[in-house]
Amino acid sequence: MVKTWLRALRADQWTKNGVVMLAWFFSVADASQRDIVRGWKSFMLAAAMAVAFSLISSSFYLLNDVSDYDADRLHPVKRRRPIAAGQISRLSAIRVALVLFAAGFAYPALVVMVAPSRTLAFGTVLAYTVMQCLYTGFLKRVPYLDVATLASGFVLRAVAGAAIISAYISPWLLVCTFTLSMFLAFCKRKNEMEQARESREVLRRYHPRLLSAAIVAAGVASFAEYLAYTLTSAMGRRFPYLWITSVFVLLGILRYTFVAWRNGDVGRPEKVLLTDRLLWAILAGYAACAVAAVAIGI
Repeated sequence: MVKTWLRALRADQWTKNGVVMLAWFFSVADASQRDIVRGWKSFMLAAAMAVAFSLISSSFYLLNDVSDYDADRLHPVKRRRPIAAGQISRLSAIRVALVLFAAGFAYPALVVMVAPSRTLAFGTVLAYTVMQCLYTGFLKRVPYLDVATLASGFVLRAVAGAAIISAYISPWLLVCTFTLSMFLAFCKRKNEMEQARESREVLRRYHPRLLSAAIVAAGVASFAEYLAYTLTSAMGRRFPYLWITSVFVLLGILRYTFVAWRNGDVGRPEKVLLTDRLLWAILAGYAACAVAAVAIGI
């Protein structure tokens, strides 16, 4: 039963909330913010925010599955989800969703009560909640706007991660987060259209050629924005060799696009990122290059 609930909660997608840690990660190498991330306090604050987002996002996964119950039962893959398969009742899913949401929302609420200066963190989580309610209600039925909503959720995660530790995060990184999320979501829509276009109304509204163009545009924009970040931001000026990491970003985007066009299982981006060996090699190369660039600049 525990495994069934973990599947329903999309526990394997909690990795997405690692975006919350972006501000902390980049602040470690930023001399102007080193005092902010000194010690374990800032790390624990950011990590707890990532957990809060995991609980809140899981609550909305449950509510979405309850809302999409009839459509999911017609989908060749989604019909195996616990709620659609009848392994978990819709009433139980709603009850657990409310408990998870309350638990996740309690953390930013408590933080803002203790430290009013971190009100932005609470406001960001509140904005994410409102946006998810709108998505569950009707935005998921509007083509392209549904993807933009999902991508905005990742931007809000990044902002919340910065706000909870009172750190600065480059606008370039936020824009890159948005377009990269759009890229992954468009690839997912392409996969869903090829597998079961008739299972969801929104998929029938996507034009295949326009969707392919959107994937390419989002991928190119993501690379260009990351390159601009490494060249023009304060971080880029401090570490002049950081731009070399953009080569691995480009390789990662090209590899993921190749998988999408080869009809790979990009309907689950987290699965591709965790199982594709070439992507793992690219990520390892990026990490090694980033560490080297920072070490040279120190």
